[in-house]
Amino acid sequence: MGMMKIFSGSEILASALRKKIEEVGVEVLQKDNIQSARLGGFGNLDLAVELFIDERYYAKVAPVIEKFRMSI
Repeated sequence: MGMMKIFSGSEILASALRKKIEEVGVEVLQKDNIQSARLGGFGNLDLAVELFIDERYYAKVAPVIEKFRMSI
């Protein structure tokens, strides 16, 4: 079982995509790089939030991700 990164971007977009994926029954792991950097005492200019899913569920969420990407 491995984790697959499915999104990198703003917190607002990540939250919207996470909600859509969780609606189809797949758990999403969210890594917030801005919050981590702030707590570490330094800034971060990279993409703010990353979303990961278990790679076994990619086929189930691929249509959701594609529809989301087409809508933004």
